[in-house]
Order: sequence, then structure tokens, then C-alpha cells
Amino acid sequence: MKQIIVVGIGPGSMDDMTMAVRETLAQADVVVGYKFYFQFIKPLLPDTAQCIDTGMKREYERAKIAFQQAELGHQVIVMSSGDAGIYGMASLIWEMKAKSQSDVEVIVHPGISAFQKAGALLGAPVSHDFCVISLSDLMTPWNLIERRITAAAQADFVTAVYNPRSNERYWQLGRLKEIFLNAGRSPETPVGYVRQAGREGETVVLTTLGKLNPDDIDMLTIVIIGNSQTFAFADKMITPRGYIQKYGQKESEKSIGAGIMTESFHTILSELHRKDYPTDHRWLLLHAIHTTADFEMENVLYTDQGAAECIFERIRQGKLKTIVTDVTMVESGIRKGALQRLGLEVKCYLHDSRVEQMAAQQHITRTQAGIRLAVEEHPDALFAFGNAPTALIELCELMRKGKARPQGIVAAPVGFVHVKESKYMVKSFADVPKVIVEGRKGGSNIAATLCNAIMTLDDAIQLVPGRDL
Repeated sequence: MKQIIVVGIGPGSMDDMTMAVRETLAQADVVVGYKFYFQFIKPLLPDTAQCIDTGMKREYERAKIAFQQAELGHQVIVMSSGDAGIYGMASLIWEMKAKSQSDVEVIVHPGISAFQKAGALLGAPVSHDFCVISLSDLMTPWNLIERRITAAAQADFVTAVYNPRSNERYWQLGRLKEIFLNAGRSPETPVGYVRQAGREGETVVLTTLGKLNPDDIDMLTIVIIGNSQTFAFADKMITPRGYIQKYGQKESEKSIGAGIMTESFHTILSELHRKDYPTDHRWLLLHAIHTTADFEMENVLYTDQGAAECIFERIRQGKLKTIVTDVTMVESGIRKGALQRLGLEVKCYLHDSRVEQMAAQQHITRTQAGIRLAVEEHPDALFAFGNAPTALIELCELMRKGKARPQGIVAAPVGFVHVKESKYMVKSFADVPKVIVEGRKGGSNIAATLCNAIMTLDDAIQLVPGRDL
């Protein structure tokens, strides 16, 4: 029987070699392959097997030898590392058979690919739609490779990178990184790379797209770039498939509501002009747009660097226990389940019996009076404004005088008189973490949803909104 069996021997460890490949190698007459890989299969070959090895870049020669040996009646094994059908010898053998119209039978036994082994070592980064790109331009022109990189980045694929770097190809991985960042992929996107996967000297590294250093990579390394939902946990990369979002809630009504909200968030995310926002800012932005259906929020929502993260951490540590709002509509919109879960209270002084008298005596608005009372009792609260610029201005004056020490401010008053000015004022306090809806826009609903976003910030990386609904 004239036969060629193309096998993928996996990344290098015999533990990662399939039983079908092991049995095939044990019956081999002739084995043809790259000489470096024979060290991984020698213990499995019969003593009578003829090993024909060649150096790198001799694939065409190896395929010709395989057909010549098969024509002599030998059972010929052609081996590739990883999977023979992924940048391996399978396609060349089939092409040569088709071109020559050879009657040699061709069989392919798959193997574990290097990106699969690397993925397993990194956690679960390839759990959703992915692509595999080789940066080798020996067979493919660079302009075509670059088009494929751009498409992968824009389509938000998890991307495994083969042949990332060599002595001659030292700049291509840096260009890939640049394309991904220019396409809107966040610098915080998890990136993992594995050198010598499954072999002696194996190293596994987790970093981010922004911190990825191409100089740390070589030809023996596989790089995996996460998508916009990939997150890091316990030194691993995890790309959600969507099961928790769909089935994770126990109560059916919550599942429906959270499911709709999750779908909405993914729609909003796909329509954002930028994709590289920091995680905490993006989380607040998604909430603001979801509440208003206004993509102008992308231009007017301002957050200090790490503001939401800082406020959330103070809540988690028990340092922040109270949220003060300017009007009752903001208070009503803050999720009661979140307040209870985090041990917070929300207070609005607008209808306090002392407010009306203070406002009349001091010739100020009721919301101003409410903030004065709030600062007397809770000077270190999180203050959230969704209606009254005069209340925000009052807080700024009390901060300037050292009477108020907010642990955070959500500034979203709405209107036409003193609205912009109130936001300019609060922006000047550099030592207070702030979230501001700039310009005239804002509202109680936005102020409340921004508070809700802050209180659920630990859901931001996995993009699972709707907790405490």
C-alpha cells in the first residue's frame, strides 16, 4: 500500500501527543521531518524505522522525499510539530498529491497545536471567537499579513501569533502591537506568551498589550492577545464565553433583566468611537449611555484617572459609608440592593425639616441648605449631584473653606444657569476623585446610574452589568 501519514506530534512533550499519533509512529517504516523534532519521537519509533531529517526551510524537499519513499512501498510518516494542519506539512503534502495526481493515499492525524498548549498554560484565553496569524513573510507578503492583523484587531478576535520574531524579523511584532492599539484595543488588554510550550525550559508570562515588549519574544514563543472581554485572574487569562451572563443569575426575572442589559452593553461597546478607555471609565461610560441612549456621553463624561476605582476601594474598605444626593430623584435611582450589600446609606436633605427654615433665613436655595446640613453631619461622604448646580457650588465653597472632605464626587447637574461653572469649580479640586458630566448635560438618572456603576465596579472586567437590579 502506497501511503503517507502526516502527523502532528504536539508541542514537544510526549504527554501532549495523541494516541493515534503514538500508534502510527510505533509502526513506521520511514519518518520524514525537520531534524530538531526527532528528539521528541525517537523513543516511540521501532528500531527498524528509517529517519530522514532535513534542516529548516526544506519543507518542499521533505514532501518530495515522502512521495518517493511511498512509491517504493514504504509506510511513510511525515511529522510536524503542533498540529500538521496549522502551518504544518499537511497542506503541502495534499497540494503535491493534487498537482501530480499521485495515487499515494494521504492520511492526516491532528495534534495539539502550540497555541492550544499555550492557551491551556495561560488559563482559558481562547474560549470565544479567535484567529491565528503568522508574522512570517517568507510565504506571505507583509502587506497581506498587515491587512489580516488589522481585521483581527477591528473584529475583536482573540489573536494567537505564530512566528512572532526572529533575528531577521525583529520589527513585525512591534507593528502588530501598534495596529492593535490604533484599532482601539485597550492597552490594558491581557496578553500572554509562552516560550517552549510543553518542553524543557517552558516559561509562561502574563502582561498587557500596552506593556508587551517585543524584545522579550523569540521564534520559540507563542503570543496570545485577549479580546475586549478577556480579563486577568490569579495570573491567568480568561475570555468569557457568556455562560455566567446568560445563566449565572438565580432568579429568572433578574436573569432576563441582566441579560437584556448585558446585550445592550455589548451593543454600546461595539458602537463606541474608542475602545481603549481604562476599565473603570469604560464601565461608567457604558452605564451613562445605557441610561440616556446618548453617545454624546463619550465626549462629555470626564473621570479623574482611577476615580471610580478609588471610590469603590474606599467603599470596600469601609472608609466610605454614606452617599449624599442633592435631590430625591438621585436617591431613588441608586440601587437599594447595592447599598445593602455594601453597607452604605444614601441621604438626601432636601426635605429635612431644617432645610426650609435655613434657606429662608440665609437667602439660599433649599438644595444649598441641604448640602450645608449634609456637610455638618457627613463631611466625608460621596456626594452625587443630578439636578442643582447651586448645591455643587455650595459643596465647592465648603471644600475650599476646609469644612467638607468628600471621598468622591459625582457631578452631573443639568440646566443652563451656572451649570458649566459649577463643573469648572469642582474640577479644580485635584485631590478629590471626581466623575463629571461636562457642559449642560446631566440629570438625576445619570447621577444615580454613575453611582450604581461605581458600586458594581468589580463586575466591570467581565462586563456583567445588572447586579442588584
